[in-house]
Amino acid sequence: MQELDLVIHNSAGLHARPARVLVDLAKQFKSTVHIRAGNKRVSAKSMIAILTLGVGCGQAVQIDINGEDEALAAEALATAVREGLGEGPETHDSVNSALAAARNGNGTHNGHSHAESSIAVADVVPVIGPIRAEPIKAGANIQAIAGAPGIAVGPILRYERARIEINHTFSGVDNELQHLQAALSTAQQQLVALREQVLLRADASEAAIFDVHRDLLADPALLEAVHGAIQAGQAAAVAWQTVINQQAEAIAQLDDPLLAERASDLRDVGERVLRLLAGAEAASLDEHWAKTKQPMIVVAYDLTPSETAAFDPAKVLGFCTAVGGPNAHTAILARALGLPAVISAGPSVLELATGTEVILDGTAGTLLISPAAEAITAAKTAQQREREHKALAMSSAKLPATTVDGQHIEVVANIGGLNEAQQATTLGADGVGLLRTEFLFLERTQAPTEDEQFATYREIAQAMGAAPVIVRTLDIGGDKPLPYLALPTEENPFLGERGIRLCLAHPELLQTQVRAILRAASFGRLRIMFPMIADAGELRAAKAEIERIRAELQLPPIEIGIMIEVPSAALMADLLANEVDFFSIGTNDLTQYTLAMDRTHPTLAAQADGLHPAVLRLIARTVEAAHAAGKWVGVCGELGADPQAVPILVGLGVDELSVSVPAIPTVKAQIRALNFAQCQTSARRALACATAAEVRQGAFDQ
Repeated sequence: MQELDLVIHNSAGLHARPARVLVDLAKQFKSTVHIRAGNKRVSAKSMIAILTLGVGCGQAVQIDINGEDEALAAEALATAVREGLGEGPETHDSVNSALAAARNGNGTHNGHSHAESSIAVADVVPVIGPIRAEPIKAGANIQAIAGAPGIAVGPILRYERARIEINHTFSGVDNELQHLQAALSTAQQQLVALREQVLLRADASEAAIFDVHRDLLADPALLEAVHGAIQAGQAAAVAWQTVINQQAEAIAQLDDPLLAERASDLRDVGERVLRLLAGAEAASLDEHWAKTKQPMIVVAYDLTPSETAAFDPAKVLGFCTAVGGPNAHTAILARALGLPAVISAGPSVLELATGTEVILDGTAGTLLISPAAEAITAAKTAQQREREHKALAMSSAKLPATTVDGQHIEVVANIGGLNEAQQATTLGADGVGLLRTEFLFLERTQAPTEDEQFATYREIAQAMGAAPVIVRTLDIGGDKPLPYLALPTEENPFLGERGIRLCLAHPELLQTQVRAILRAASFGRLRIMFPMIADAGELRAAKAEIERIRAELQLPPIEIGIMIEVPSAALMADLLANEVDFFSIGTNDLTQYTLAMDRTHPTLAAQADGLHPAVLRLIARTVEAAHAAGKWVGVCGELGADPQAVPILVGLGVDELSVSVPAIPTVKAQIRALNFAQCQTSARRALACATAAEVRQGAFDQ
């Protein structure tokens, strides 16, 4: 028996994604694995069971492991928990502030609590608490939570789910189990298709929500409970509904608002399967459009991620929900899909009749009821400006990003797979500035083979045609553990073996990846980039591996660059520039290492700002050193798409901005409107500021 005492440091606790990483890792071992929080002990191989623990940030847990591989499992699980269970940084400041308010007990609006209570899967429109008797008056401005930015003006549609009629007739254990398995298989296929649909409109991180849903369908605790109910004589639909309601209620009652929001994911999955078991049609808005013939703003008690992802943007202008939270998957999807949303407006919005005119402001989190004519005019004017801006950006996406006075900036894409590469080409990307290769290594029981990697790199190179593709070698460690690579426990993994350090310590990983990249290079314009380089010694060791393998394969030279994300690399950029072909500044890590602030810390994340003058000075130093050596510099962190940061980065002399795929057209459009000389002035003013707040308050004015 192995016993671990650990602390969960994820800013949002053990919510769906880190829980999924923990479960996937636990399943790799034959040993039984249990996790305890407080007085509750559950299987660590069940995501639903882990979610019901309600483990928040800073909470202690105990993990018990018993079996033939318990020692290896203990080491891997301890490392994974300490390194963050694959959790990345939050990217929405408004979301963080809203969540902080909820945790401090301020999560109420209009006198109503927004704590989500149990909802039966087959209910029409479940209601929490008393609905106020008085009607909402014309001109009332309901203050809720900003779910997704943007303005929508139009009539509302009160959206209600149709009740599912369930057949309680029991047809025998074998028949009911077969019926359940058929529904589960179909639901899995639907979720795969839905994930692909979302990928066409958003990034892979948002589409991954439906990977979580697929995991829920395969959850052993859930299936065991349903099978037990069927064997006890319940029809499959009855057993499924009962178990889903019980487990969703347990999650919904958690004290942590973010974890409680995951109940909606379980209900979403539950309703999908229940409709298949009952032979009921999925909820559709088409009948409403047949009557109104105009786009509308959906108002609902709540919406599932599936419903949100299926909204036709030609028919849905935006949505408002009575309950929910800013980190619910529905809100995350709305932001990714560019759909304005206001959430947690209180059950009073359910009194609004279909056809009521409203102005929904997803940025301010407000819903203006029956607005005056002048308010509608102002909102439509703002909408029009935004549409014109986006349309112009899209129509000119293939044009070069050149300032009005002739300074050209390459705008390239950060991608994590072939789909994003294909999207990048359609949105005008000049290439790929960062191919995150971790997607090939995660969520599997063993490292990808050389041929597997070669095939993927070749496909991406071919998809990009003549455009360059920078392939970053494996950046694992810190917040991205590998389940099949047992690493020693580190007191501070972000200062330990990660990036190039880990690959040099495990040369088989680096050698296999380099061979695959070099083989694929002839199919396009691939470049190799090493992460987390701290000094010339690490760089030389990595370059030596490339040169040895290149000579062995008798292949031509390849361009080599490094990420500047460690302050020592920025400070020694003049020396490193002589040994590489390019630099790419990873502003996320450079910021956290420079300011000594964990960029995922729940209270410090907002202060870990890449526009801090200290970070900007390191960027300026890096650019100056590179240009002196005749080398170019890119930026591949989140700062590259920050509208306030773009003029400063351009003014500092950055040659390339690598941004998320959807941001490419708007970043290019912004650059085309800039004056390089003015950007240089703004950059000098920013370097003279004392704080990031001062920079954002005016040093970048054009």
